[in-house]
Amino acid sequence: MSHPRPDPPATSVGSAPPAPAREPLLERPGVRPAGPRTILRDLGLSYVSNGAIGLIFAASGPIAVTLAVGTAGGLTQGQLSSWVFGILFSGGAATLLMSLLYRQPLGFAWSIPGTVLLGPSLQHLSFPEVVGAFFTSGVLILALGATGVVRRAMALVPMPLVMAMVAAVFLKFGTDIVASTQDNPAVAAPMVAAFLVLTAVPRLGRFLPPVLGTLVAGCIAVAASGQFNLPAGGPLLATPVFTAPEFTWAAQLELVVPLALTVLFVQNGQGIAVLRAAGHRPPVNAFAIASGAFSVLNAGFGAVSACVTGPTNALLTSSGSRQRQYTAAVAYGLLALVFALFAPTLTRLMLAAPKEFVLALGGIAMLRALQQAFVTAFATSFTLGSLVTFVVTISGMNLFNIHAAFWGLVIGYAVSRLLERADHAQS
Repeated sequence: MSHPRPDPPATSVGSAPPAPAREPLLERPGVRPAGPRTILRDLGLSYVSNGAIGLIFAASGPIAVTLAVGTAGGLTQGQLSSWVFGILFSGGAATLLMSLLYRQPLGFAWSIPGTVLLGPSLQHLSFPEVVGAFFTSGVLILALGATGVVRRAMALVPMPLVMAMVAAVFLKFGTDIVASTQDNPAVAAPMVAAFLVLTAVPRLGRFLPPVLGTLVAGCIAVAASGQFNLPAGGPLLATPVFTAPEFTWAAQLELVVPLALTVLFVQNGQGIAVLRAAGHRPPVNAFAIASGAFSVLNAGFGAVSACVTGPTNALLTSSGSRQRQYTAAVAYGLLALVFALFAPTLTRLMLAAPKEFVLALGGIAMLRALQQAFVTAFATSFTLGSLVTFVVTISGMNLFNIHAAFWGLVIGYAVSRLLERADHAQS
């Protein structure tokens, strides 16, 4: 005999529905971590080439910026070598840990805007004072990630505005192709031609991925034109140096907040937007916590903050199946760890090639990401806010030592809330 179902509990008119379950602080991977068999099954030539190009890009122009800032600030050769070791080691270790855990291409590197803002500071602050700010900013990034505030703040900003910021930052990589071809046609022109042919003829592109073909053509062009000038001498292996931090109010007030905001909302914001545009679900809070933890590690080597970067992840996701792109990050992470041990040698090799080789390679590899950024930013809604974000970011406006990309998001969001209320109501 069936029994009648009990009546549902009575609720008052207008009572609120049950509260949804709170999201966990650390995003769950949702998949099993990738093991050796899975990696070998998913690995392919295009993914290895994307990882290698990601490392070449990170270990050339960005390291040149690091060396220029450090040299101008009076750092010793040992301190510079330790800095390069730290950023490559932490980037490789964080990438491997996060990419294998979440089985997504989650590429870490270091903050180039953060490195640039150190230039003026090193002129009137001692290096131990700057290192003290590195430690404090790492702890602040870690603490903000642990509160969950970063994910909530990221959720407020519509994706078109974030991609407009990414488009503004990435635009220079596109124009670098034109400038490099004009300044050094013997190197850059063959690279452009190789990319066009391999992209236009799919059969060739399947045999030799376009970006890998661009790299090969560039190496041949550099060698044939005699533009590879490797300086003799110098140490082979890195020798990390610990710089004891000094915690002074002057350095803390000048650097800590700009470094933290740059990592969380400029650098990580770019990386998150690029990964989402590629169809991935990046763990925002886990990114913040990992960035903070590895920034503290970097500080031990006298190095600037760790972060997720847009360019690196754009290269890692530039081709191939979405489910297998994590192997590009694995290749990038392993190469970064190996090259960290040979940081002085790597630096000399990267700086021996003409700058147009690196600029053309990076620009060509990121063309698709730049295209996707513009399409997402200006295709449908929030177009005025996206335009304001783009204009402010590309203007280079710098307030309180904080990168223009942050102000682009803030001002673009404010304008969008004021003038695009219908878009916000529908989102």
